[in-house]
Amino acid sequence: MKRATMELGGHAPVMIFDDADLDKAIEITAMSKFRNAGQVCVAPTRFLIQDGIADKFMAGFVKAAEAIKVGNGLEDGVGMGPLANERRIPVMEDMIHDAVSNGATVKTGGKRIGNKGNFFEPTVIADVPTTAKMMNDEPFGPIAIVNRFSTFEDAITEANRLPFGLASYAFTGSVKTAHALGREVEAGMLTINHNGLALPEVPFGGIKDSGYGTEGGSEAVEAYLETRFVSQMN
Repeated sequence: MKRATMELGGHAPVMIFDDADLDKAIEITAMSKFRNAGQVCVAPTRFLIQDGIADKFMAGFVKAAEAIKVGNGLEDGVGMGPLANERRIPVMEDMIHDAVSNGATVKTGGKRIGNKGNFFEPTVIADVPTTAKMMNDEPFGPIAIVNRFSTFEDAITEANRLPFGLASYAFTGSVKTAHALGREVEAGMLTINHNGLALPEVPFGGIKDSGYGTEGGSEAVEAYLETRFVSQMN
């Protein structure tokens, strides 16, 4: 039988706790979210912000999103390019319309830019219920979903709610919380207080419906090895 490694995408949660370095969290997640217009399998998508810092995070993250210049990536100062194809535009619009009709609020963006090319505004949308399409199907575009949580258990419940488990992100100043996240988050990869994903020396892969097998690191070699057992008695 031929072996295969399958990476099937995800719907990455981002858990930001009250004790996190907020400026650092905003800088890292904004860059990661809108890289390649959000068309990255490990892009952070479901932002879960603890109540105590939710308002400050929203203000800073919206400001960061609005500062991104969208256009031709070959031009100086451009921070985000187009979507992959024209089909992605109605998908983004439909997801946003569905979320708003379910009670969500668009904080910035939400629309196509012009009528040439496949450019879409960096979008931040808040208070999205779990019944909305974008909370269950990966947007795979420049949409950041920002919701609040109160307790550690609340964050874990939402992070693990979906059948996907590729990447996950967290920001906290607590070693205890960090260790608990490592135990409880159901994802093939968890990066805490930095973006440590997809480096050649570390494993890359998902669990649950997000794939099978691992790329990168020494773990990537294991699929090419054969385990043999030899027993001898004299």
